[in-house]
Amino acid sequence: MVSNKIIVTGRNGQLGSELAVLAAEYPQYEFLFFSRDELSIQDSAQVQELMVEHAPAFLINCAAYTAVDKAESEVEQANEINGHAVGRLASLCKAHGTRFIHISTDYVFNGERSEPLAEDEPTDPVNAYGASKLLGEQLALSHNEESIVIRTSWVYSAFGKNFVKTMMRLMKEKERITVVSDQLGSPTYAADLAEAILQIIGAEKWQPGIYHYSNEGTISWHEFAQEIARQIGSSCVVDPIATEQYPTPARRPHFAVMDKRKIAERYGVPIKNWKDSLRVCLDEISAGAIS
Repeated sequence: MVSNKIIVTGRNGQLGSELAVLAAEYPQYEFLFFSRDELSIQDSAQVQELMVEHAPAFLINCAAYTAVDKAESEVEQANEINGHAVGRLASLCKAHGTRFIHISTDYVFNGERSEPLAEDEPTDPVNAYGASKLLGEQLALSHNEESIVIRTSWVYSAFGKNFVKTMMRLMKEKERITVVSDQLGSPTYAADLAEAILQIIGAEKWQPGIYHYSNEGTISWHEFAQEIARQIGSSCVVDPIATEQYPTPARRPHFAVMDKRKIAERYGVPIKNWKDSLRVCLDEISAGAIS
């Protein structure tokens, strides 16, 4: 009998939380969610035990070191979690016949292009976090050629800490805020990404490799904040500032828009408009359905 089990790491993160919500709509699968406290992806022996016990058909790795600025001073830890541990997960999945899906980032690029980035564009991360995520991609695919890597960007959700929820809080507290206007990208509603992953899992044909996924649209963080203000009816003024006026330990790519045609064509994944997805998320938050 073919296994219907799906192991999901990083249960309490934005994507893991959205997958947990969506799981109820996929009764054909048995989902096994693990938080960082319950399962460290760095602990290969523990992962091995789970693989033997459950023989999962799929493993979705949502666990990651995500502190972009802190990674500049914690390079070794970032590389271990985002890089070497991912390679070991991929190897274990190959050994157990489990299909492996790993989540990566637009930060593997240097942000110097001005056209949407395809999956085969040269990588050149400008910070330690991006370098650690690129290491994870490389090790996943070299240790397990059947892996799927999904690069995403500007992730937000009704769960956890993210740009949308930070802006909502600041707009309640302040009459005026400043937001960087010269970094361009595309937001990703984590619930949409969760749906895309489950669509891939349910596809007739498994097509390994690297894929890009975000919502549709090219905007700046400033435009993102302006739209949040508009949709929640805030009178807070959002002023633009340049990146150099808001220095951070880690450099950010100035252009991080990705080409999503590959995932749309191969798996039929819909690419939703970013404003529409933002509205759905804000409705979730305002309805009080999610703390």
